[in-house]
Amino acid sequence: MEHLTLIIGVVIVTALVFDFTNGFHDTANAMATTISTGALKPRTAVAMSAVLNLIGAFLSVEVAATISKGIIDEGSGVRPEVIFAGLVGAIIWNLLTWLAGLPSSSSHALFGGLIGATVVSVGWDAVHMDAVVTKILIPAVAAPVVAGLAALLATRLTYRLAAGRDPKDTTKGYRAGQIASGALVSLAHGTNDAQKTMGVITLALVTGGVIAPKSDPPLWVIVSAAMAIALGTFLGGWRIIRTMGKGLTDIQPPQGFAAQTSSAAVILASSHLGYALSTTQVCTGSIMGAGKGRKAGVVYWGTAGRMAAAWGLTLPAAGLVAGAAAFLADRGDWGVTAVAVLGLAGCAAVWLASRRNAVTHHNVNDVETRETVSVIIPSPPAPAVKPAPQATV
Repeated sequence: MEHLTLIIGVVIVTALVFDFTNGFHDTANAMATTISTGALKPRTAVAMSAVLNLIGAFLSVEVAATISKGIIDEGSGVRPEVIFAGLVGAIIWNLLTWLAGLPSSSSHALFGGLIGATVVSVGWDAVHMDAVVTKILIPAVAAPVVAGLAALLATRLTYRLAAGRDPKDTTKGYRAGQIASGALVSLAHGTNDAQKTMGVITLALVTGGVIAPKSDPPLWVIVSAAMAIALGTFLGGWRIIRTMGKGLTDIQPPQGFAAQTSSAAVILASSHLGYALSTTQVCTGSIMGAGKGRKAGVVYWGTAGRMAAAWGLTLPAAGLVAGAAAFLADRGDWGVTAVAVLGLAGCAAVWLASRRNAVTHHNVNDVETRETVSVIIPSPPAPAVKPAPQATV
């Protein structure tokens, strides 16, 4: 019994660590455009986002129910050690993509980790694939497209309504709108993403026999998950904020307002329906849509392509890491210890690598150097100067 209690405690701590990484990994979703346009100072923006993430976590438990009851069969023999392995896979992938400055999906990293660990330890029968398809895969494809189209149309409407007005007045108004819409995205992010950790902890408590199957998250689980994601958000994921704010498109205040409003609408609607979608993909789709919504607006498709590749790799990559961790964890106590040691070593290695080229609130708005091809046109030769004729005497 003491051994089981210890394992459950380790799972809870690891889940909160994942929640923390989710917070700083996804800060960009709410505040990248607000920071890049100068509507708020970087530190002020992440502080506001952290508070609203905390509040949003208390608004619903529908997504938590999807995680704890819908994806993994609670009665299939899944043990807390399996959930621990899944969380390690998700954390490692989160940190690697953060190091690369890629806004990949923390949600899909978590899903991939849980599915990979469960398949290796228990088998495919323990995974509800119908729920995976309807609650995860379909929203993953549809949500960024819907958000992008909504942001494109909203941006065009915004510029049309502002035509003929004093640019100084409209810029001030849109910056105020960005602050409000960024706050709404932060609230929505807390409502959707903090619940995923609540669902994982609840699943661990059910598999450990602490609470009954089909239970909602206890209050202490809600509070701890809310605080962990808020703290991570306050830390600020500056690398990813730079990518989303400066790397996808040259965004202006009207576009930022349209993008954030579209993102908030999609995330809140999905949270109400219990869809555990990726807020990262939604917000990225909105930014790209806003980029194309402005006349002569551009989208840097090279960066977008790198992000799309990371999205496609997230589920299988996190699943493979978690599957390997589950294989070790199934060997017994020494295996669980090995997974913990290797996980800590991986986290430390990523952190040390990030110090070589640190991105902070001081340089987050510096534009990354883009690869360009320059053509050197030689100057025409200077005309020959004829010597002046010498005077004759």
